[in-house]
Amino acid sequence: MDIAFIITIFLIGFIGSYISGMLGIGGSIIKYPMLLYIPPLLGVASFTAHEVSGISAIQVFFATIGGVWAYRKGGYLNKPLIIYMGISILIGSFIGGYGSKLMPENGINLVYGILALIAAVMMFIPKKGLDDIPFDQVKFNKWLAAALALIVGIGAGIVGAAGAFLLVPIMLTVLKIPTRMTIASSLAITLISSIGATVGKVTTGQIDYFPALIMVIASLIASPLGAMGGKKMNTKVLQIILAMLIFATAVKIWFDIL
Repeated sequence: MDIAFIITIFLIGFIGSYISGMLGIGGSIIKYPMLLYIPPLLGVASFTAHEVSGISAIQVFFATIGGVWAYRKGGYLNKPLIIYMGISILIGSFIGGYGSKLMPENGINLVYGILALIAAVMMFIPKKGLDDIPFDQVKFNKWLAAALALIVGIGAGIVGAAGAFLLVPIMLTVLKIPTRMTIASSLAITLISSIGATVGKVTTGQIDYFPALIMVIASLIASPLGAMGGKKMNTKVLQIILAMLIFATAVKIWFDIL
């Protein structure tokens, strides 16, 4: 492995993890296509969809640790929401992560494309008055949250994405959680989710450990920096960036599938 390979993988990890901390996603929504397309484009490496999903799973675990640590103060973390959705998504992501071994590469990309498309549509639904709710007055349907998290977990475990790019639109649009609380809590839920996905990938031998280590180092540096940036940014701007990111990724994945 040469220096160009190390720099390329580090930068992919850094950019994805900065966005992860800022927007409350695990970062796979951007790192998955970047890992799949950029290394072969630059001639430094070529990963299969299984390898990319394995690297993404273990990297997301460390990226979300950094983000949650940065959001630990200020009332951003909704503990009941994290517990209900976290346990459900952990069960789902383990099932999906373990079962992904049985799927062809096209199947993995198809699941990713469907999840990204659903998330993109949800992000463009208007969310009026959402950020006027005080954090201590936020209420949600616990069983609906748990059921949706289980479904997201199964699909996310398959692609090693931890599912936060779909959790965020669900929390904003369906459960009516304020933007900053959504970002912080989704990072904590994604941290729990990534445990199931990572265990599933490790036990079935789908991890390429050297690039995964480079991505982990980048994540631990970039994710807290992104979280600090996200705290200072206008919530409408955060929603717009996330919507554009999810939409662009959905278009790219479906373009390749079709």
